[in-house]
Parts: sequence; structure tokens; C-alpha cells
Amino acid sequence: MLVETDVPLSGLTTLRVGGPARRMVTAHTDDEVISVVREADVAGEPLLILGGGSNLVVDDAGFDGTVLRIATSGVAVGPLPEQSLQFEAGVDWDHAVDLAVDEGYAGIEALSGIPGTVGAAPIQNIGAYGQEVAQTIRWVRALDRESGDVLLLDNADCRFSYRHSVFKGADRYVVLAVAFRLARSPVGSPIRYAALAGHLGVEAGSVAPIAQARQAVLELRRGKGMVLDPTDHDTWSAGSFFTNPVLPADEAARLMPPGAPRWPVGPDHVKTSAAWLIERAGFGKGYGDGTARLSTKHPLALTNRGGATTADLLDLAREVRAGVQAAFGITLVNEPVLVGVQL
Repeated sequence: MLVETDVPLSGLTTLRVGGPARRMVTAHTDDEVISVVREADVAGEPLLILGGGSNLVVDDAGFDGTVLRIATSGVAVGPLPEQSLQFEAGVDWDHAVDLAVDEGYAGIEALSGIPGTVGAAPIQNIGAYGQEVAQTIRWVRALDRESGDVLLLDNADCRFSYRHSVFKGADRYVVLAVAFRLARSPVGSPIRYAALAGHLGVEAGSVAPIAQARQAVLELRRGKGMVLDPTDHDTWSAGSFFTNPVLPADEAARLMPPGAPRWPVGPDHVKTSAAWLIERAGFGKGYGDGTARLSTKHPLALTNRGGATTADLLDLAREVRAGVQAAFGITLVNEPVLVGVQL
């Protein structure tokens, strides 16, 4: 376990912004993680859990408490017949996907290239190109900060919904490990996204080898600046800054103009594209004239062009959100977690 003080968080987030952590502890085992959390809770000390830093927007003033960086790295294969892949929370997410594909497990290949750690995946219910981790998570092992117990939460206990779960927002649970129930298959599930199907040269609804699907997803994400590259400022972001709005069907019919993308969500709701709304509200790729701008590759990503502050990025986010609200009457919701700041 490594303990440091006054560590700049700008070097530990993919947006490359954020002031110093008063105290930072890097934990390499579950026991260390649990010990640090319990110590902070007993002392009443503010605690921030840090994985890959890809979904955080941290105040320029920093964090006046303990930042716990989870660096656990265990990987295991569960026993038959309910065989599953198990990863500790600190494992890099794309490494987990790569390992699954290499071992012939299908079910998370479309989630290739998403930055962050395995521990963050269930919190956000990460998803892309027709897959969500909610579809394949078998259980999550987590520390319950209210009871002090380590619990095993099955898929239903996680209460997954679009970019949400029981783990998001309340800070009650600290994810320690995640198990996935994945099919041993050389091909994945039918490809629902036309862009991915087209890149693979197959019809939508067809299947493709999981290794090819992974490479196609990585290529598509790189084209949008969504695969981390220290030399590309379009990747100095938190990924998609706003979630795709999910609206009651009657509200969607009233607010959304003809031609707006729409996908049914259950019997009574409709999802639309935040990127489409942003562009149609007048905020095109590359919008902005300072150190914080929209990505030149994707309007949904707010990027640090070098030297931006959290305040700069939030000013841009507020401008975009207000513009969409004025144009369509739809309020965009931020996807990354805001630490010490508000939008």
C-alpha cells in the first residue's frame, strides 16, 4: 500500500484536469481497499474512489480528503457448469475484454476500447454498439459501507438501467470484483448497430467472429477519438459527456422534431441521440475557441486541448446544455461523475 500527499489529480484523470488530493492511497489487495475505506469512514473523512479516472470531473481546488486508488489485478475463471470470468476491480477494462476474446468468450467484445477499470463498469452500466455489462454480469462483490460487510450482489440486486445501477450516486458500495457469465463461442450475438455491421461488411442482425468485432469496434472508436492516445487531444476527455436522453413517449412526440433518431425503450419511453441534438442546436465538432472544446471527431465529447481547467470544461458543458434546452426543450444529463463541482 502506497500513501502520498498533495497528488495532482490532473495526472490521474483522462480529462487531465483537477486539483490535488490531500491524501492518496494506492491499494493492491482487497484487504487494503477494505482497510482504507473503513479507516476513512470511522474518521468521518471524505473518500473518493479512483479507478482509471475516465469518468471523473474533479474540482480545480482538488479533493480535501482521501483518494483511494484501486490497483487490484486478479483474474480467475469460475468452475463449470456455471463458468464465468472474474476480475478484480482494478483490472483495466479493455485488458479484460481482450482477455475474454482471446480465451474465446463472447458477450463483451463490443465494449472494447472503453477506458477505465472493471470496478467502474457496473457502476455506470457501461455500454456501446448494442452491448451493456448488465447483459453479462453474473455478480458483483462489494463492500457495503453502511453495514461494513462484504456482499455478493447478483445481477438483479445491481438494479441495472441505462447508464445506472445501485452502485451509482449513493457511495454506499465499493466494488471489489465482478464476474461475467459469457458464452464460449467464436461468434458474438447479432450485431444491432448499422455502423458496426457496415464496418465488418455484414448485414445488421448478422453475427461476426468476436475477434473481428473487437477490432472493428476499436477502429470505430479511434475514428471518434474514443480510444486513449496521449498525442491526440480529442482523447483528452471523459468520453461521452452527456447521456442519450430517455423520454416518455408522449413527451418525445411533442419535443423531438421529425427525423430525430429515436429508439424504443420499453413500452412507454423513447431514447434519442444527444450528439444529434447537440449538433442540431449549433454545436458542431470542434466547437469552442479556448482550451476546452468539443472533439473534432465527435460532438458528444468535451475535450481539453491543453491547459484547460475544470471551470473551462464546465463552462462549455453549460453552454451546450443550455443551447440544447433552448432548441428542443430537452435537458441533457452529464454522464461523468462530478467531484466538488456542479453543472
